[in-house]
Formats: sequence, structure tokens, C-alpha cells
Amino acid sequence: MKKILVANRGEIAIRVMKTAKRMGIKTVAVYSEADRNAPHVKFADEAVCIGAPPSNQSYLLGSKIIETAKALNVDGIHPGYGFLSENADFAEEVEKNGIIFIGPKSKAIRVMGSKLAAKDAVKNYDIPMVPGIDRAITDVKKAKEIAGKIGYPVLIKASAGGGGKGMRIVDKEKDLESQMNRAISEATSAFGDGSVFIEKYVTSPRHIEIQVMADSHGNVLYFFERECSIQRRHQKVVEEAPSAILTPELREQMGVAATNVARACDYLGAGTVEFLMDADHNFYFLEMNTRLQVEHPVSELICGVDLVELQIRVARGEPLPMKQEDLSINGHALELRVYAEDPQNDFLPSVGTLETYKLPVGEGIRVDNGYEEGMDVPIYYDPMLSKLITYAQDREAAIQLMIEAITAYEVEGVQTTLPFGKFVCEHEAFRSGNFDTHFVKNYYSPEALQEDKEIEARIAALVALKQYMEDQKQLRTPTN
Repeated sequence: MKKILVANRGEIAIRVMKTAKRMGIKTVAVYSEADRNAPHVKFADEAVCIGAPPSNQSYLLGSKIIETAKALNVDGIHPGYGFLSENADFAEEVEKNGIIFIGPKSKAIRVMGSKLAAKDAVKNYDIPMVPGIDRAITDVKKAKEIAGKIGYPVLIKASAGGGGKGMRIVDKEKDLESQMNRAISEATSAFGDGSVFIEKYVTSPRHIEIQVMADSHGNVLYFFERECSIQRRHQKVVEEAPSAILTPELREQMGVAATNVARACDYLGAGTVEFLMDADHNFYFLEMNTRLQVEHPVSELICGVDLVELQIRVARGEPLPMKQEDLSINGHALELRVYAEDPQNDFLPSVGTLETYKLPVGEGIRVDNGYEEGMDVPIYYDPMLSKLITYAQDREAAIQLMIEAITAYEVEGVQTTLPFGKFVCEHEAFRSGNFDTHFVKNYYSPEALQEDKEIEARIAALVALKQYMEDQKQLRTPTN
């Protein structure tokens, strides 16, 4: 593999290109008209404009991307995450055109892309499942019957869903019909597939996922877990590795379950198996993401591996260069997704120009970044600017380093999730490890964030006053 096209933008495109360059592989960037001057375009060896700003006229044009790859004699296409990364038709088309898709085979993407098909695929492996129904349903009477059996609260979920769309929690039977209709409508609109299913809603759930990697020689490894319970609108904002609550025994059980999920669909490359964990530390299979995850850096740091390099090696047909017993957890890593969103206004996107944009630097600080000072944040794409990652020998030190890194990260022109990240890291529930996916609902409010800012401003004013008084004292002291 001498040349790779990265079918993505922003920080993940640069992240993939950095590894490719280190491996001596040439890189090709594709970009929309809105991204003409973006850092990933400048970073690549070659770059091609593939269309207008909206993603359905650029980054989602699979055939145009393949056409570009063929014209430039590209050997492999890395999809990153989002866009076409979990599009089975695109993966199949890439393969048909004699180009290597740096990801799983299209069959695995199809199976795991449907939550119902995924459950069906893994049922022979004795993997714990949330009680519920394993087939699509539209009949409200039947839904009431099922919900009555498994007990309220229940969760209605879109089979083809993701990102919290087509998902409804129902506490009482009288609300089931209206919520079910809403979930079906939302799923149809978002995914073109209105199939929903019902399962028991796990109260006080934690979201724990296992990083897996499989090669074409029968080896499937797990690279331990990531705790992803700090979420807003069912989407992750703060992630860490390892989890503060897993015992070595539980970690191994979940790791083995995750590798069995990968085996169930003949998996190849990097993937993530997601689990829900209840208050009693019982875990249940949720879904498999058939791509590299946004939060992969925390796993890289605690395991001392480059997951993108392993993806490329596996795609070239090489066996994984390590065994499960070679892997161990060293230290602790934390990641904050730095979104151009306003945490004081329901995390709504905040578009504008990055008038000031200065990244923190220092030992144990990593920033996977896709922007630079003076750039506009486009309205067409996910508003993530970068990922701020800290690494230290233990959890407390990693949290403290994250607070310092957030303070040193300078952004003006748009609102970001940096203040929210600081709020999380300073909160007792997070620091103690005693939290779940309801952290935002239970502890966070714009008022709490404002209060934090006011306290900080008062402290800064007192420090400045003290310094002023000290300076005045020195000026008044007569010298001999």
C-alpha cells in the first residue's frame, strides 16, 4: 500500500494521514468547497475538491470518491468515522473497484448496522442481552403486551438508529402508543427505516465499550475498555480509559464477550463493542460500531499502540503483531470532545470565526485538531473542532492535567464545550467515579456553569489584588 485516500475531513483526516506518513505511505485528501483552506487539505500530499459544501454533495458522494481514488492510483481508502465509514454499499463498491477498504468487509457492516441483525448474529455466543424483543414491531397492542411482560420503564429503539435518534424512554403504558409513533416517524426520517424494537430500560446505566481489532488470520484482540457515560443528547462528550469501576475479572469477561461479537460477524480491522452496565455491574450487549471510534486515542495511550497503523497493517493482510497476553493497561487517559457548541444554550451549535485559537501543549497533553486560527466553523458538518486528550499515571493526575489543559486552551469567536469539560472534571460525582449516563440531567445546568465562571472570576480578581498589594509594598520599601 503506497497511497491512501482519506475519505473524511477535520481532525480524523489529519490523524489518519499522520500515521500513513510515518509508515511511508502517500496521502490524498478530498474536500468540499467550504474546506478549501482546511488543515487536512494542506497536510496531504495531494488534494482534490469533490463538490459543494453540503456533505450530500461532497463527502457522501461515494462514487465520486472512488473515481478520484482510481484517477490518482490509490491503493486504499480510509473512511475515518461518520460520513461513509459504516456504509456497506460504499465498502463493497471500493472492493469491487480493486481498492482496499481500510475497515471491515461489507457483510459485517450490514449485520452490525442493524441492531436486530446484530442481536441475531451473536445469540449463539451466550452474550448477555437486555431483556426485550428481538424483532421489529409496529403493532401497538403487541408492544403493550411485551412491555407489560418485561416491565416498565422500557426503551423503544430504532433498529437502524444511532446518535440517540429514534429512541424513546417510556415510563407508563398510557404513553407507549404516542412515543412509539414518534420513534417510528423519527427513525423513518433519519434512516429511511422505521423498524423499532422494545427492550427493558436499564436505570442508572453506564456506557462501557471495548476496543477490538481482528486480522485475516483468525486473531481477535481486545484493547480494554473505555468509559463513555458523560453524554448529552445520547452522544458522548467525555471519555476515559480504563473505567473506574471495572475489576480485572469483569474486564476480562467483557473483553472476551467483545471478541465473540467480532467473531460472530467474521470481523476485520478495528471495531468497538458497546455495552450497557447496570447499577449491579451486570453488562448487556448494546451494539457494535464497525469503524474507528472518535475516542480511540484514550485506548492508544493506555495500551501503547497506534490503532490506525494496526488498521492499515490488517488491511494489507498482515497478522496482528501482538497477542492478548502482550497487552496491559498502563496509566490513565481522558478525552474531551471540543465542540463548537454553547453549553449555556442547550449545547446548540455555535458558528463563527475562530478569532483566537491556541492549543495547549505539554507532557501528557495530546490534541487531535482540525482547525486553525482565523478559520470559519462551517454550518454543514459536525461541530467538533478537536479532541483534547490527557494522559498520566493515574486517574486523579489525568483529571487534574485535563483541567490545566482546558484552562490553557484559548478559543474566541465561538462558544465551545471547554467550560463544560472543566465542570465535569471538577465535579465530585465524576471525580469519585460514581456517575452514570444521567450525569448531565442530574448535575449540570447553565446556571451551575455560570456560577463556576463567577467563582473563577472572583478568585482571579483576589489573586490580582493580592499581587497588586505586594507590588505596592515593594515600591514603598526604601532602598539603602
